[in-house]
Amino acid sequence: MAFLEKQSPGRVLLDDTVALTALIEASQNLQSHTEYIIRVQRGVSTENSWQVIKRYSDFDMLNSSLLVSGVSLPLPPKKLLGNMDREFIAERQRGLQVYLDFITQHHILATCQLVKKFLDTNNYSANYTEIALQQVSMFFRSDPKWEVVEPLKDIGWRIRKKYFLIKNKEQPKERQVLSWVDLGPDKFLSDKDLQSTMKLLPSLTNPYICPVTFANTSELSALVIRMFNEKGTLRDLICKVKPKEVFMRKYCNPKKIQGLELQQIRTYGRQILEVLKFFHDKGFPYGHLHASNIVIEDNTCKVLDIENSLLGLPSYYRPYITQFRKINTTESIDVYSFGHLLYEMTYGRPPDAVPVDQYPAVPNTSVVSVLQSILSTDACKTGMPTVAQLLQTPLFSDVLLFHSEKLQFKIPTKLRDALKTAKECMEKRLQEEQKTNQQHRRLTRAQSHHDSEEEKRRRKILARKKSRQSAYENEEDLSVKYNNNSGSGASSPPTSPSSPTPPHTTEHAPF
Repeated sequence: MAFLEKQSPGRVLLDDTVALTALIEASQNLQSHTEYIIRVQRGVSTENSWQVIKRYSDFDMLNSSLLVSGVSLPLPPKKLLGNMDREFIAERQRGLQVYLDFITQHHILATCQLVKKFLDTNNYSANYTEIALQQVSMFFRSDPKWEVVEPLKDIGWRIRKKYFLIKNKEQPKERQVLSWVDLGPDKFLSDKDLQSTMKLLPSLTNPYICPVTFANTSELSALVIRMFNEKGTLRDLICKVKPKEVFMRKYCNPKKIQGLELQQIRTYGRQILEVLKFFHDKGFPYGHLHASNIVIEDNTCKVLDIENSLLGLPSYYRPYITQFRKINTTESIDVYSFGHLLYEMTYGRPPDAVPVDQYPAVPNTSVVSVLQSILSTDACKTGMPTVAQLLQTPLFSDVLLFHSEKLQFKIPTKLRDALKTAKECMEKRLQEEQKTNQQHRRLTRAQSHHDSEEEKRRRKILARKKSRQSAYENEEDLSVKYNNNSGSGASSPPTSPSSPTPPHTTEHAPF
């Protein structure tokens, strides 16, 4: 069933998880205000950079929009008088740079459309909600049994993914959620293979996967329908928030957070590992495990968005993953993501930074042992356990599972081969990005070392030594030249046979 009109080809599929960095290069005073010239760069390549010009009022408007996050943002305060003084402008520029650094390094704020649009207007000015509504309306015209109940505005983190609460007119009390999303930069399946694989998803049966009611794709986007869980996701449960609230408001700075009980951690962890093993055994790439992609029904975890990798969407944790070259397969991404999830289930919040080598105390040391095996510096650099190995740890090995439902997901051989090739292409793009990032870090460290005060002092001392050595060598060269000239330049008087031979002497040039 087609639901989208053909769109213009050739559009660049951006990876929205790639960080934007912003450096205020200069300020220019006009008659009534000051403008700040900002150099913005996508990723680590200086070739992918551009300039934007902003006034303080632009920063203030952005800040007002971001207040919904509940995060304390370091925007420099307003000043009505004296705001054109040179010293004040320099101080404000430094403050605005701190502000830009803060929002571009915050995991959630950095990926929101407000910040992206502020720094990259050309690529992020589209009204994706309006675009999604148009496409969903076309789908409803082709299948009139569906009806929109309400848009679920900004409940997710992806800029180009929109949600709608819908109902089937034949079952008006039952609520389902429709998601519409642009295809992403990791889409390596052909259009035909993608369409065929998506149509298989409703046939998948697994007690730990949220069933798909309907799935379809067009040339540039996809539409998926599944049941709506009124209680929300696992992260909603941990943060004690309402599922329909805006993503930034729910998760940037939640006021009430609570980790799960040990038995819940063990049960949910075992169920999630079982579904990851199911994916890996089937050769089906997942890579999108996090607390907002899990719902709980009758004490059972069910994962969501199993279609994301097929559609080429980057992982929620990709900004972290690209920093570690050992996390270079979809299987290792799943294990790494499981480490984040286990930490969040245990402590009620995500880790502040990764790697994590210090852990707050917990009642069961086996939890920390598993976390260390995934999130520690050593694990991130040298490698993590497999899903099969995690299932054998004391934390999960003796957890009893009571579902006898038959696991079913038949993938034809041709599609299985296509999935394998697409998976390898995804991993190759990741590995290339990891290599580029590592080279950039090495260059940055070398430059930082070169510019350090200690290194500058070392180079000055070395330069003085070389200068003294050079002066010494020049003096020796002059001495040798003088001696050579003295020995060959003047004719000595003849000596008579009876005269004694004068003793041989050597002249030394004074130092």
